[in-house]
Amino acid sequence: MQAIILAAGMGKRLKEYTAQNTKCMVKVNGITLIERALRILDKKNLSRILIVTGYEGQKLTDYVTELNIHTPLCFIRNEIYDKTNNIYSLALAKEYLIEEDTLLLESDIIFEEALIDLLLDDPRQTLALVDKYASWMDGTCMVLDEDDSIADFIPGKYLKFQDKNSYYKTVNIYKFSRHFSANTYVPFLEAYAKAMGNNEYYESVIKLIALLETKEIKAKRLTGQTWYEIDDIQDLDIAQSLFAPSPEEKYRLISSRYGGYWRYPSLTDFCYLVNPYYPPERMMEEIKSSFDALLTQYPSGMRVNSLLASRNFGVKSSHILTGNGAAELIKALTEQLKGRFGLIRPTFEEYPNRLIHQDCVVFVPDNPDFSYTVDDLTAFFGKKENAVDYLILINPDNPSGNWLSREELLFLISWCRQKNTGLILDESFSDFAVCPSDCDASLIQEEVLDMYDKLYIVKSISKSYGVPGLRLGVLASSDEPLISRLKKQVAIWNINSFGEFYMQISEKYKKDYASSLDKIKKSREILMEGLKEISFLRPIPSQANYIMCQVTGNFTSSQLSWKLLEKNLFIKDLSGKVKGEYIRIAVRTEEDNERLLSELKNLEP
Repeated sequence: MQAIILAAGMGKRLKEYTAQNTKCMVKVNGITLIERALRILDKKNLSRILIVTGYEGQKLTDYVTELNIHTPLCFIRNEIYDKTNNIYSLALAKEYLIEEDTLLLESDIIFEEALIDLLLDDPRQTLALVDKYASWMDGTCMVLDEDDSIADFIPGKYLKFQDKNSYYKTVNIYKFSRHFSANTYVPFLEAYAKAMGNNEYYESVIKLIALLETKEIKAKRLTGQTWYEIDDIQDLDIAQSLFAPSPEEKYRLISSRYGGYWRYPSLTDFCYLVNPYYPPERMMEEIKSSFDALLTQYPSGMRVNSLLASRNFGVKSSHILTGNGAAELIKALTEQLKGRFGLIRPTFEEYPNRLIHQDCVVFVPDNPDFSYTVDDLTAFFGKKENAVDYLILINPDNPSGNWLSREELLFLISWCRQKNTGLILDESFSDFAVCPSDCDASLIQEEVLDMYDKLYIVKSISKSYGVPGLRLGVLASSDEPLISRLKKQVAIWNINSFGEFYMQISEKYKKDYASSLDKIKKSREILMEGLKEISFLRPIPSQANYIMCQVTGNFTSSQLSWKLLEKNLFIKDLSGKVKGEYIRIAVRTEEDNERLLSELKNLEP
C-alpha cells in the first residue's frame, strides 16, 4: 500500500497564509497540514508516499525532506499548476497508481488518524470516505444506497438543499486497489482528460465510474470521526478548535466563539439558553414561505417595529422599543443612565461588562445556593453605605436560577420608588418560572410601567422564544423621554426583515408558546431529578431553563466541561465567574437531557 497526496494548489482564498507558502504548509495550532498528514501516514507501514507539488513546490519539497519521515518519499512536479486542476496532478502519478494499492488524499484536509484506519481496516478494496452532509461543507456530494454503493454524484452547484439529509460529502480521502486503478480508473482518467481537458477534477472521473453497473467503488461512512477541509480563514479558525492540542484549549476556543455552533454539527449545546420546544414547525414554514421577500426587501424602521412590540405586549408604542437582541438594548440603556449601580453576583455578565467605568455596589448572597429574597435586597441596598441610583435585577437570575415572585417584584418596585432608585429588571427568563396560563408572566404591562417611571424592563425574545438567530429583544418603560432618546440612538434598521416578520405573526402562535413552556418545565423537572443522582454534582433549585450545579468529588468544573466536550456536549464552565466549582446546564429536550445524564453517569467513579 502506498499513499499519494495532491499538493499542487495555490490556496488563494487563504490570502496572506499562502502568499509565500503552498496551502498544505498552513499551520493549525502550530503544525502544518502536510506534516500532520505525513506523521499519520508514516505509522501505517506504507511502501512509499508520493506528493504531487506545484505552487511553491521546491519550498514544500525542502520542508518535507527535513521532517524525518521514515516512509520513502517521492515528489512529482506539476509545472503548470496555475493552468490545470487536480485531474492533471493525479494523471502525473498514474504510473504509480497502477503499481500497487493506494491511499489518495488531498493536502488541504485536516483529519484524525482514525479516518485512515477506517480505510485500511475495511476489507473492501476500493472505497471513498464520506461523511453526512453538514451546512459548512462545500463541493461534491453523494447519494448512497443501502449497500454503500454510490447512487448519485452531485456537484456542489447542483445540490438541492431540501434534500440535504440524504447527502453525503466526499472527504477527499480514498482507497484504490491496484486492479481498480490499472483496469478502470486510469483508463477513464486518460479518456476524460483527453475529452474535457486538464482544467477538470479527478472526482468527475470517480463519478463516472461510480455510476457504472459494476459498482466498483463503495462508500465508507464516517461515524463521528473528526476532519475539516480548509479553504479559507474561517475554516482555519474552526480547525484550530476542532484539533486543539488539549481538551482545555479546545473548550476555550469554542467558548470564545460566543455562538455559531451550527458550524459544529456534532455538538449539542447545553451552554446557550434557548427554548428547545419553540417555535413550532408551522411557524417556521410560514417564515420560510416568505423567505424571498424577507431576504431581498428592506425591513421597516424603528417606529413600525415599536408598534409591533406595542401590540404584542399590550403597552403604548411610546413605552417600548425593539433591539437587535437584548444586548443592544442593555448597552444603549446603560450608556444613558449615570450614577451608582447595584448588582447581584453571580449574574449575567453583560450588565457588569457595560458598567466597568461606573461605581458599582455588589450584593453576594451568603449561602451555597446563591439564593436571595426581596427582603435580602432591600436590607442590603437600604443601608446608607450601599445606596445606589439604579438597581439591576435579572429574574430568574443567571446562572443561579433564583426567582422572585410577582408580589415580591411589585414590592421592590414600590421600595425603589420610595428611595428614588431606578430599577432595571431583566425578565428574559421569567416565562419559564410561571405557569404559561398565568397572564402575569411578564411585567411589561401598562399598569406596572405606570407605577414608576424609573422602571426599565428588558426582555430577550431570543431565549424564551427559541429564535436567537433573529436577534430580538425589547425594552419597556414609562420614561418616555428616555425611550425616545434610545429610539434615536440605535440604528433605524436595527431589526432585520426576518425579525420584523416574526413579530408580525407571533400573535397567532400563543397556544404553541404556552405548550412549549409546559414542556420545558417538565424537562427541567426530569433533568433536575437526574442530576441529583450524579454523585459529583449538587444541582441548585432553578426556575429558569437552566440549572446551576456545584461540582464536587474528583472533578473541577473545568475538567468536567472538557470531558463532556470530548463527547460533543457543551456546557457552561462558571470558573472565573463564580467562586468555587460550578457549571450551568441548559434545559434541552428530554432526549438531549437523557444523553447528557448518560454521559455524566459514565463519569461516575
